[in-house]
Amino acid sequence: MLYAAYEVHRRLTSPAVAVSARTARVLSALPAPLAAPGVRHLRAACDIVAHARPTHDRPAFGIDSVPVGGRPAEVSEHPETSTPFATLLHFRKPSVTGQPRVLVVGPMSGHFTTLIRPAIRTLLSDHDVYVLDWHNARDVPVEDGRFGLDEYIEHVMDALRHLGPGCHVVAVCQPAVPVLAAVALLAAAGDEAQPRSLTLMAGPVDTRVNPNRLNTMAATRPLTSFERRFIDRVPARYPGAGRRVYPGVVQLTAFMSMNPKRHLSAHARLYRDLVAGETARAASTRAFYDEYGAVMDVPAEFYLETVGRIFQDNDLATGTFTWRGTPVDPGAISGTDLLTVEGADDDICSPGQTQAAHALCTGIPADRRHHHLQPGVGHYGVFSGSRWDAEVHPVVRDFIAGADEARPMASPA
Repeated sequence: MLYAAYEVHRRLTSPAVAVSARTARVLSALPAPLAAPGVRHLRAACDIVAHARPTHDRPAFGIDSVPVGGRPAEVSEHPETSTPFATLLHFRKPSVTGQPRVLVVGPMSGHFTTLIRPAIRTLLSDHDVYVLDWHNARDVPVEDGRFGLDEYIEHVMDALRHLGPGCHVVAVCQPAVPVLAAVALLAAAGDEAQPRSLTLMAGPVDTRVNPNRLNTMAATRPLTSFERRFIDRVPARYPGAGRRVYPGVVQLTAFMSMNPKRHLSAHARLYRDLVAGETARAASTRAFYDEYGAVMDVPAEFYLETVGRIFQDNDLATGTFTWRGTPVDPGAISGTDLLTVEGADDDICSPGQTQAAHALCTGIPADRRHHHLQPGVGHYGVFSGSRWDAEVHPVVRDFIAGADEARPMASPA
């Protein structure tokens, strides 16, 4: 029913969206003498209506070059490995060598991995970056099988094995638990692919710590309620027809409803900027919401297991987490340095929930475990924006460099 209702709404609103887009283009083409105040107001309104709905195509990363040592370095994307559910991308810089290899793992939570583009772009200046680029479940045929937490963890372990000894891993938000589990499994097995360092950024390691509204909602509703209300099957018109998914548009709606005043204020500011001709500021707001509105469906198994095992039962924090029947013990990790990063104003992953990883990683000496609480930022400010660039990233960069200094980097396989 979710998908059917959304598809009907999309079809009904398509004419208004198309007319608004055409009108905005026509009014934008008018010469300056004809752009009276009334015209600018109408053009701004049409522009906002034209963009006021989700899209379902992955945006481009669009990272063509980054500054390295004060000079621009060309960047190109190369798929290293691929499965039906993800592609391991390497952001190559042919003119740069010798940088630490870093695997960046982003969330599978209704948005494409491009949502963490700011973190990737900044990391690229000092690191050789690989990214797990998750695919839209709507486009994955049913015959390609299930995808739950076990499969997510397996993808992380396979990516680390592909990178080989001496790499580092950064988990941004939701994947904190599966990435920590993957590193723990590699450590328990004595696998040489154990990373030099593990950075967990704003992730729900233990949601019992400083619970917020999102945590309370998850803890007080039975899992069957989430399945009944939020899971649907992909319609016949898509490659993943019949697959059970958590539609990305539902997650977008949930995120928007958590702080509607903030989003309404942002769009009011966008309207004023468009009217006033503040093109740079308007473009920045538009770029954020274009990215924010690009949604992907999440496999139902992964969504329900994440809600149940991470947000409700806190399996990793309570010592009951398993991977394909094998117990997962973060205490097995001893050769990997740990950094946790949190935003002081985070209302999605409250301060303390990521730091909880330190109490679980008992095998890592205290002098190789570090925590950074960033003042003045919410959830997204941990990995994007001016505070990320100027204050958080230097902490991550220096932490990775310190882990390499303690154990000189191995040559890539």
